[in-house]
Amino acid sequence: MIIDLPNCTTQNILRRLREVREERGEVATGRVLTFVVAAQGKDDLDTITRIIHDASREHPARVVVLVSHEEPGEPVLDAQLRLGGDAGASEVIIMHLKGELSKHRASVVTPLLLPDTPVVVWWPSAAPRNPAADPIGALATRRIVDSFFDADSDGLYRRRMTYSPGDSDLVWSRLTLWRGQLASALDHPPLEDVLSVDLYGPAEDPAVDIAAGWLANRLDVPVTRHSSGSPKTPLDDQGRAVTPVEKTVLHRPTADITLEVVDANTVRTCVGDSESLVALGRRAPGDCIAEELRHLDPDQAFGLALRGLVRVNRPDRGGRGVYRSGHTVPERDGGFQEESQR
Repeated sequence: MIIDLPNCTTQNILRRLREVREERGEVATGRVLTFVVAAQGKDDLDTITRIIHDASREHPARVVVLVSHEEPGEPVLDAQLRLGGDAGASEVIIMHLKGELSKHRASVVTPLLLPDTPVVVWWPSAAPRNPAADPIGALATRRIVDSFFDADSDGLYRRRMTYSPGDSDLVWSRLTLWRGQLASALDHPPLEDVLSVDLYGPAEDPAVDIAAGWLANRLDVPVTRHSSGSPKTPLDDQGRAVTPVEKTVLHRPTADITLEVVDANTVRTCVGDSESLVALGRRAPGDCIAEELRHLDPDQAFGLALRGLVRVNRPDRGGRGVYRSGHTVPERDGGFQEESQR
């Protein structure tokens, strides 16, 4: 069911929701959270709603999509309600904020938040540098950004400086299966210490950066992040998108560990002379959002991976930081200087 409410108010939206629930005999107590999507007028709304639909299969929620149109004009609120089959397991409220109203998104959405349930905010494209300080972010338990769409190539590094517990990033969620496979490879004999790491991936994909930061933090060894020369979304020979980290080499005394992309659905894992093929592809956005909604407590592993960014060497960009006996000596952006706490 789709209901259009042009030039309305939040009171009109709430009243219409109550009327529909009474007509259909539904209750809102099955909603486990309020999911706020802070979108822009130029965003692909069909793609966003499809991702929401996929994620709602696991997490019934009240979804409020705030679409900001910042063109000058009279303040107008146009809304659309999507219920039943058009909303998956959720109820979706799409709100187009026009004129001056687009600058007051937090005030507009507050009356629509479900009482006594967590609030999660997702910025599907442009996101603030400090999500926790944003008026919308201040309402939320969890704040999800996607650094892949940052206009600033250093957005992930800069957002590291403003990290607050509850912040998360879809570039981190895209690596969940890759991280699991790499950790599994370390369990195979010979069980040797890792001496250093080399990662290869697109120069512009921050997922490769956060992967390097994670390894630098967890392994406490020199990590070098190389550009593979691929486009921002790397493709296989058939033009299908592959996982962001195209190749990883963990150097050890006698048996290196290598993870290398074969195609869109497969990676090759080599431990010394032993080789195997593993099913591993690029994760769909709906799967990444669903994963983020499964745990609403702070993601400590992500916070530590951000912290490890300053210990990653980037030779293609003059080096972000060079690991020297437990210290990071940045070659640029002095604000990132940090001494390893061991």
